[in-house]
Amino acid sequence: MNSGVSNVASSSPTTIDRFLPWALLLFIGSGAAALIYEVIWFQLLQLVIGSSNLSMGVLLATFMGGMGLGSWWFGRIVSRGFHPLIVYAVLELLIGACGIAIMFGLPAAASNYFSWASSGGSDLWRRCLLASICLLPPTMAMGATLPAIARWMETTPAGISRMGLFYAFNIMGAVIGSLTAGFYLLRNFSLEFATLVALVINIAVALIAVGMARFCRYAPPVIEITNVSRADRLPRPWSIYIAIGLSGLTALGAEVVWARLLSLMLGATVYTFSIILAVFLVGLGLGSQFGSWWAGSIRHPRSLFGLMQLLLVAGIAWAAWAVTVWLPIWPVDVSLGSSHWINVQMDICRAAFAMLPAACCWGASFPLAIACASRYTSDPGRLVGGISAANTLGAIAGALLFSAWIVPTWGTQGAHQLLIGLAAISSIILLTSVLVGWERSDRQPAVEPDGLWAALMLVTVLGGAVWLGSQVPQVPAGLIGYGRFLPTYPELPNFLMAKEGSSASIAVSEEPDGTRNFHVSGKVVASSNAFDMSLQRMLSLLPGLVQSQPKTVLVVGCGAGVTAGTFLTFPSIERIVICEIESNIPRAAGDFFATENYGVIDDPRVTVVFDDARHFVATTKEKFDIITSDPIHPWVKGAATLYSKEYFDLCKQKLNPGGVVTQWVPLYENSPEAANSQIGTFMQSFPHGSIWGNLVEGAGYDLVLMAQLEPMVIDIAKWQTRLDQPDHQPVKFALQTVGFADAFELVRTYSGQASDLGEWINEKYLNEDHNLRLQYLAGASLNSYREDEIYRELVAHRKFPDKLIRTDSDTEFQLRRAWSLNAPRDIQPTDRQSLK
Repeated sequence: MNSGVSNVASSSPTTIDRFLPWALLLFIGSGAAALIYEVIWFQLLQLVIGSSNLSMGVLLATFMGGMGLGSWWFGRIVSRGFHPLIVYAVLELLIGACGIAIMFGLPAAASNYFSWASSGGSDLWRRCLLASICLLPPTMAMGATLPAIARWMETTPAGISRMGLFYAFNIMGAVIGSLTAGFYLLRNFSLEFATLVALVINIAVALIAVGMARFCRYAPPVIEITNVSRADRLPRPWSIYIAIGLSGLTALGAEVVWARLLSLMLGATVYTFSIILAVFLVGLGLGSQFGSWWAGSIRHPRSLFGLMQLLLVAGIAWAAWAVTVWLPIWPVDVSLGSSHWINVQMDICRAAFAMLPAACCWGASFPLAIACASRYTSDPGRLVGGISAANTLGAIAGALLFSAWIVPTWGTQGAHQLLIGLAAISSIILLTSVLVGWERSDRQPAVEPDGLWAALMLVTVLGGAVWLGSQVPQVPAGLIGYGRFLPTYPELPNFLMAKEGSSASIAVSEEPDGTRNFHVSGKVVASSNAFDMSLQRMLSLLPGLVQSQPKTVLVVGCGAGVTAGTFLTFPSIERIVICEIESNIPRAAGDFFATENYGVIDDPRVTVVFDDARHFVATTKEKFDIITSDPIHPWVKGAATLYSKEYFDLCKQKLNPGGVVTQWVPLYENSPEAANSQIGTFMQSFPHGSIWGNLVEGAGYDLVLMAQLEPMVIDIAKWQTRLDQPDHQPVKFALQTVGFADAFELVRTYSGQASDLGEWINEKYLNEDHNLRLQYLAGASLNSYREDEIYRELVAHRKFPDKLIRTDSDTEFQLRRAWSLNAPRDIQPTDRQSLK
């Protein structure tokens, strides 16, 4: 058959086969570099526009949108006269150049963004503009690489099979890049070093492509104007594009849902998200390899494409049951693992158990879609670009819709049901088009239309999808509450509420003794028990007493609202701003912890801002007398930016003269190295900082770091005088309700200061924006319980703070005795009874 495009002297199949291993190696390298860049760019841009759901949606849409545009535009703007391997090399060099430009040019762009964003009003367009400037050029080049190399092939069955192999090996490279970035590069080196590694890969890939081009003859096809192919005149196979678009939508939608649920079970660390992404990509890669083989060997690829979408219905239902019913109750006690890496192996197995079946079906669908559409065009570049663009467009819709609307509105149960329905619709579109003979091309073998079979198939698929959807269970409240430790609880408390939000899942439970727990994404983050209440009160009482007349306060992280509510007891307070990333948390705090937080959520002096705290602190014009941070645990992915030197420097800029900053540091689920990182980084920004311990039965539990820009002075007698004044009785009562009888008892919690820790602080653990070591150190110590060991090591360096604490000789003697410090000879107690 005359194709209308004569590929005279183009690459022969023999030449392609000889160099195919090298070409596949190119795509492994390209995929690895792309994933390393993606991790780096997302981390860099989140530091500027924040990690809220809005910001993540902007980043994801821009990244994937750029790849889709690059795929679609390539065949329309790049001439077929250029050698595909040379074009591929140029694209790789362009990606590398953009990577370097983003790394070293972003600080200037960030400065302009902060200036614009702080001018007030909605800043969505600013976030989109910054993301587009940074991400669109390199991602468009990334999206064009597969269509570029496809022009080295022909739209024959063998050529289509090779195109599928390129896609599969590109995914294999992406798996390598994901694991390398998440488990090695960013754990041990800076963002700059990781960028250089990706750049070296780009350059190596480009050089290999140029070298191959010297030996692989390529002549641009001659377009025979007078004899245009009948296939090129056929209408586009819209059923194929719709189906592959729905496939992309369900794939990314499911990844959003499964990442949410699996992170509850595995812990939301950087390692967990790297595992989830890698397992998902492995499934896509395995499926695409099978799909590419089938695409080149079967006569009816549309039927098999439809079957893959039909199998997705079962695969999604399987995953829904796995992540909500089976996996949460596997008898696994993660705290028994002697090594973080042992738990990583178990996490990989659990993620694969749930995700691999469906991921393989999505992977097989892409090469099969190319095989179906190849019967309607003769330009491999436009063929692959069109299919890739449709798939990417669906993926963008899936990621945004499921993260921003479907999960917060319908929950993960409703999301799974919708995914099952969409996969069923996709399979119906494809299989019906086969049975009734829609969009048949001159290259596709004839199939006798059969409306009866089409109707029966329609009823069967819809009925099966409806039944499977009705069997999808709700996410257990216990999983939201206790996450990876759920199997270790033989009895659960009474859950008063459980809700899935856009950024986190939350729950409130009540113990038989009346204690209430506030759960966020599988972890108790606040409660009404004694030691949690003590910490929450200390975060506000300490800075409130240091400041003589605190008026304005910024509270980072709402939790149960106790820290913010305690500030209301100070008579001078005029304004409290609570910055919270999850919109459901403040309302739950108001409904279930109003007694403990003094009704803070409904107080007229309180403003709740829903934003990433890093973004809010960087862009607000307001300054505060007190900034107190009680964010999520540092092992949670993204939280390390609220423990970095740059974040603390931003806090310094937002303090009024004499302002005080406090920072929560957990010692449980932490390691000495991670604690060193948190404390050392804070002290580097605040050289006059001090440490205050929240102990449980005398053992270490967590800390409050406190500092002013200038040296701090604490006069115990003046504190007590303030507490004894009538207008400070609510403050005194708040102090006493958590076990502090007076100012002296509060000061006894002092555990050290920056000047004591010169030898203990290790600079190699400092947490900075370009090297967020903390999230990797803390992530590896997720299941470690060495809190008392860390605290004892810390206070071993404690000396009496002569310049920090002012008091009389009797009180100093008592403090020294409480801290096991020797008293000078000239300091002796006059009231021996006070020491009993």
